[in-house]
Amino acid sequence: MSRIGGRELPEEVELALRKARILEWAVLAYTACTITVVALVMGNSQAMQTAWVEDILSTIPQIAFLIALFVIRRPPSAKHPYGYHRAMGVGHLVAGVALLAVGANLCFEAVSGLVKQEHPPIGTMQLFGVTIWQGWAMVAVMALIVIGPLIYGRMKMKLAKQLNNKLLYADADMAQADWTTNAGSIIGVLGIGMGIWWLDGAAALFISVGILWDGVKNTRASVLDLMDMRATTYDQSEPDPVHERVDALLRRRRWVHDAASRIRDQGQALHVDAYVVPKRRGAKVADVDRAISDIVALDWRVQDVSITVVAELDLPEQQEEERERRGGER
Repeated sequence: MSRIGGRELPEEVELALRKARILEWAVLAYTACTITVVALVMGNSQAMQTAWVEDILSTIPQIAFLIALFVIRRPPSAKHPYGYHRAMGVGHLVAGVALLAVGANLCFEAVSGLVKQEHPPIGTMQLFGVTIWQGWAMVAVMALIVIGPLIYGRMKMKLAKQLNNKLLYADADMAQADWTTNAGSIIGVLGIGMGIWWLDGAAALFISVGILWDGVKNTRASVLDLMDMRATTYDQSEPDPVHERVDALLRRRRWVHDAASRIRDQGQALHVDAYVVPKRRGAKVADVDRAISDIVALDWRVQDVSITVVAELDLPEQQEEERERRGGER
C-alpha cells in the first residue's frame, strides 16, 4: 500500500490514482499524435492554427497533474512540516495562468485578423496520387480526433470525482468541451471553401474565447484554494461534506458541549482545525486524542488534525451565518 504525505492510502484510492496516472500518460501520447497530424494539414486557416495551439495547451494540466502526483507522495519534513500537498494546487495555478495568457493572445490575434479582413487561402494537396482541396483533409482530421476527448474526458471526470481532485477535474472539463473546438475549426475551414472569409476568423475567436474562459475559471479556482478558502467539492459547487461530518462527530462526544471546525483544502489533502467547548467536567487528553483519531478515520484525505479547547466559539463563519439568519428573520 502506497502513501501520500504521511498517510497510507486505501486500496481503492491507490487504484484510482494509478488509473489516473496511466490515463494521463496515454492521453499525452494520443495528444502528441493529434498535434502532429493537425500540424501537417492546418495550412493557413486561423481556426485550425488556434485549435492546434489548444491541443498543445491541453497537455499542460496533464503534465502538471503527473508532476504534482509525484511530488505529493514525499513525506513531511522539517522544512515542509505540512507535506507537499500544495503541489497539486500550484499545478492547477500554472495550468490556469498558461491558458489565460495564451487565450488572451489568441483572442487578440483573431480580432486583429477580422479587423484587417484577412483572407486565408487554402490550396490543394496530393493524397495517394490524387489532387484534392486541402480543406477536406482538415475537416476529416478534425472530425476524426473529436472522438478521443469525448471518451477519455468522461473517464477523467469519473476519477476526478472519486479523488476530489480539482486539477484532474479541470483537465477533464477541458477535454469534454474539446468537441466545440473541433466543430468551430470545421466551420471555419468550410467557410473559407464557400468564400465566407470571416467565418475562419470568427471560429478562431470562438475557440480562443473558450481557451481564455478555461484560463479564467482555473486561475480563479486555484487562487481561491491557495488563499485557504473553505474546502469545497472538486468542482467548487458546494462545501466539502467532510466539514459537516467532522462537526457532527465532535458534537456527539459526551464531553463536548459545542464544536465547530475549519478545513483547508491543500490540493489532495485536508487540514482540519477543530474548536471544542467542553462540558463542565472538562476534557481529558485521552478524549482529545481519540477524537483526533476518529476524525482522521473519516476520510482518506484528512492528513492533519488539531483540536483546540476553548471557552466559547467565536469563528468568523459563525458570525456571518448568524447575521444572515437575523437578516432573514426581518
